[in-house]
Amino acid sequence: MDSENGDNGDKQALKVLLQQLKTDHRRIDAQISALRDTGAVDMLKIGRMKKIKLILKDKIANIQDRLIPDIIA
Repeated sequence: MDSENGDNGDKQALKVLLQQLKTDHRRIDAQISALRDTGAVDMLKIGRMKKIKLILKDKIANIQDRLIPDIIA
């Protein structure tokens, strides 16, 4: 029974982390759009932000895979 509770706790923690990463991803995307809209295009800063956004996307995909495993029929 303890392992079931641990698994549920792990899944809940992953869901919280997933939501936080998605929020961060959207925030960075909004910041990139705002930088482009202002006309003050700092390509180096935008490039760094895009790299962070990609890292977040990879982490999101990893957590989603852990929460919803592939089922081969």
